[in-house]
Amino acid sequence: MSEFIDVFSTLDMQDGSLRKTEIGGREILLAKAGDRYFAADNRCPHMGGDLSQGTLEGTIVTCPSHHSQFDLSDGRVLRWTDWSGIKLSAAKLLKAPRPLTTYEVKTEGERILVRFSE
Repeated sequence: MSEFIDVFSTLDMQDGSLRKTEIGGREILLAKAGDRYFAADNRCPHMGGDLSQGTLEGTIVTCPSHHSQFDLSDGRVLRWTDWSGIKLSAAKLLKAPRPLTTYEVKTEGERILVRFSE
């Protein structure tokens, strides 16, 4: 079953901000880019970095650990790591790139709601 869950106030989110919250025992990343809000798993699918500690440029979140990048609008991988050459090839063999899980977001008044299913 999936439902929208009230997670945050829009007043607590500035443009370009990243916040971490918990829904159903999972860490969820909230981001604000312009006048849009995004939600995704907070842990980077590369090596589990805390994305709420990363950076946000537009809809692109960069992991603080290995600088993996994901587009929060659809979760697609833009960069798996900032490594290059043989190190990058080995990293992709050991752990193939996979997208970030994203969640539908809507606002109601000053509240941010995330569609979450367990």
